[in-house]
Amino acid sequence: MTDSELDHLATEMDVILNAVARVQEVATSEIKPTSHPVPISNVTRSDVVVPSLTPEQALSGAPAKEDGRFRVPQILGEE
Repeated sequence: MTDSELDHLATEMDVILNAVARVQEVATSEIKPTSHPVPISNVTRSDVVVPSLTPEQALSGAPAKEDGRFRVPQILGEE
């Protein structure tokens, strides 16, 4: 590395180390580590099979269909 690159890196490292030091000032054993400031929980439901549309019913209102699927215009120029 050149001297100028080392000087720049030293400045960046100083900023990083100061930021870490500031975090360590407030981090205490009484504060539980979190990934989110508000308590959250994942809301899920049971995976239950229920009656659904048949493929024919799902495609019945489609303006275009092909091989049992919705046909849409090509947008990326791919084959």
